[in-house]
Amino acid sequence: MPYAIRVHAFGGPEVMQWEQAEIGEPGPGQAKIKQYAAGVNFLDVYHRTGLYPSALPVTPGSEGAGQVISVGEGVTEFAPGDRVCYAGVIGGYAEERVIAADRLVKLPDGISYETAAAMMLQGMTVRYLLKQTYAVNKDSVSLIASQWASYIGATIIGTAGSDEKVKLAKQNGCTHVINYRTEDFVARVKEITGGKGVDVAYDSIGKDTFPKSLDCIKPRGLWVSFGNASGPVPPFEMAILAQKGSLYATRPTLMTYIASRAALVETANDVMDMVRLGRVKIRVTKTYPMSEAAQAHRDLESRATTGSIVLLADYAERRVTPIYGNDSGGGDD
Repeated sequence: MPYAIRVHAFGGPEVMQWEQAEIGEPGPGQAKIKQYAAGVNFLDVYHRTGLYPSALPVTPGSEGAGQVISVGEGVTEFAPGDRVCYAGVIGGYAEERVIAADRLVKLPDGISYETAAAMMLQGMTVRYLLKQTYAVNKDSVSLIASQWASYIGATIIGTAGSDEKVKLAKQNGCTHVINYRTEDFVARVKEITGGKGVDVAYDSIGKDTFPKSLDCIKPRGLWVSFGNASGPVPPFEMAILAQKGSLYATRPTLMTYIASRAALVETANDVMDMVRLGRVKIRVTKTYPMSEAAQAHRDLESRATTGSIVLLADYAERRVTPIYGNDSGGGDD
């Protein structure tokens, strides 16, 4: 019987238990997949702590990659043996899972399961932020965002919490990088932009950067809040947007942008093309056995990690394929 991480009560990393799981067979419109890798993101922390409540017990993890084992009635796009990946569907920390087939996308042979598990959630998030939430161009955020924005010629001002991460951000395309622990990031943004401010500020930190992030934006610019790494943004009076320069504000979510099958496939394929063509490199800096998800969460929450971290299923036989966009130059499938 396969194993999965289960959370029976919301709390710290210690609430994640490695247990045998009865998976069952796929029903109509579903597929059963054997998972080789699952990405680890702050979104998973929110599901573990109950910030984003789910019915208990819950298996965290919102992106993964593996191979189709079987399909249910009515599924014609996938067949046993197909390499697939997904994002935005909770339940990823598992050796096997059943998932709605229309949430899967086919994984090209040139991209490993490990790389796919690290790129889907962040990559598709970056894609909608830069191309749809605000159409960034050469006149107008994560390492993936910096590379993507750099490719299209945008000027990017990034923030980081250590000299090591500042260096890493510069290596991945940021035009300017501010160490927010040692510098006043609002003053530095105004200095860099000649007092004008930026067109759009993407904020994944939340509580610790609000409302100062608003002070970095030019009049009638856009504030995009898309994460809560330091905690949720507290309730605020709408009048503050007027006071700061008639600003616009939005709180988007990936699931809205990939709600239809067509939108999901278009978004995912765009991310895969960026990786295959070498325009974006996926940095998998650390991997953990899936059973050690609790330690992965501890490291993520302590800000001890850079790049992407991935959980790997402990299967004895793995097929090795070329990897595009992985700095290690190779990896297990």
